[in-house]
Amino acid sequence: MSGIEGKVVAITGASSGIGEATALLLAERGAKIVLGARRPERLEALAARIEEAGGEAVWARTDVTRHEDLSALVKLARDRYGKLDVLVSNAGVGLISRLDDLRVEDWEEMIDVNLKGVLYGIAAALPVFREQGFGHFVNTVSTAGLRIVPLQSVYAGTKNAVRTISEGLRQEAGDSLRVTVVSPGAVRTDFAERMDPAVKDQIDKMMEIALSPDAVARAIAFAIEQPDGVDVGDIVVRPTAQG
Repeated sequence: MSGIEGKVVAITGASSGIGEATALLLAERGAKIVLGARRPERLEALAARIEEAGGEAVWARTDVTRHEDLSALVKLARDRYGKLDVLVSNAGVGLISRLDDLRVEDWEEMIDVNLKGVLYGIAAALPVFREQGFGHFVNTVSTAGLRIVPLQSVYAGTKNAVRTISEGLRQEAGDSLRVTVVSPGAVRTDFAERMDPAVKDQIDKMMEIALSPDAVARAIAFAIEQPDGVDVGDIVVRPTAQG
């Protein structure tokens, strides 16, 4: 199997930003989309938008910090479409701050969403992929894990943990499963909305050079459309002006 048409793709964090852009692009190219996020009203509107354009989409409220929600999302894909080709683990939070601020609850939320959320997705999809004999994990990471800077220690730590787990998964996967890590740089999303105001100002300045989420969606589509036997392991997508 190659290309995107006819593939069933589940996406977490699908209600906005990179997840939303990926859902729209893949649906346009003929994929059947299974949308997951915590905001049902956004998911319902996105599914309607996809269907109005001639695509196919279903959705389920999905909190990636709950293992059972990921299992339900994978089950929805199989119940509705009979299979799951790709799981895009895109949900993430970036509650960046100085370590001295001791925002322990923020640290725990980033670990729960960015790291455990990906692990729960693997736990839900891996048995299905093994049973089918095919499947593709696409994990959204970050260039924050490639260039460590102040304020992003815990955030980068969670993203680097996902990078490490993804590489281990790739090596364990064998020749029938694929694993891709996509590392976006600055992207125009609502990433900074919950940050400390002083930190948010710094991030907002970066938005002047930031990419559209569509750029990352195209990178994800590139990895998915490759023919069997071709595993695109790591893609970095950032603005040319980003240091």
